Amino acid sequence: MKLYNSRGPNPAVVRIFMAEKGIELPMEEVDIRAGVNRQSDYLQLNPAGQCPALEMDDGSILAEITVICEYLEDRYPDPPLIGTTAEEKAETRMWTRRIDLNICEPMANGFRYSTGLKMFQDRMRCMPQAADDLKAAAQDKLQWLNEQMDGKDFVVGGRLTLADILLFGFLDFFAGVDQPIDQTLTNITAWHERMRARPSATA
Repeated sequence: MKLYNSRGPNPAVVRIFMAEKGIELPMEEVDIRAGVNRQSDYLQLNPAGQCPALEMDDGSILAEITVICEYLEDRYPDPPLIGTTAEEKAETRMWTRRIDLNICEPMANGFRYSTGLKMFQDRMRCMPQAADDLKAAAQDKLQWLNEQMDGKDFVVGGRLTLADILLFGFLDFFAGVDQPIDQTLTNITAWHERMRARPSATA
């Protein structure tokens, strides 16, 4: 297998997931700032034009970060980062979907439509007028998640899961760009420090 890697929160999620499992794969760097991911050679691999992408042993390409992580979980089940029972897996997927749709997606588009506009305006439909509202929507859901995490070490109670890795990959990246973590969200900030202390955080 080989991972097509680049800068940004999406590849970071997969790299952190791999690091937590002790998976090492060869990587090919894709220069997304130069738009290599939007050129014909890469589009033949991943027609969505996004990074990362996983080239599997048979040469086929798998994209979308949660799908890549699910596949790696099936290939390398220990340590489990999604779950070992149907109930654990369902709980992880529920929280992963909530975080992906309600926090990561509006946070990312808020960036693309504002600070990242110069990079993205010729690659996708951008709506600069929506940027502030999208960032605010992500913060609303972080406030909600902060309440849900009261008394928890991780998003799904006492176990590290894909939900944590997804949230950390995005929060940590955008905190360094233009969407800092609200320090009044004490459960989120404490969780973020615990995640940053893990060796995988620098993957």
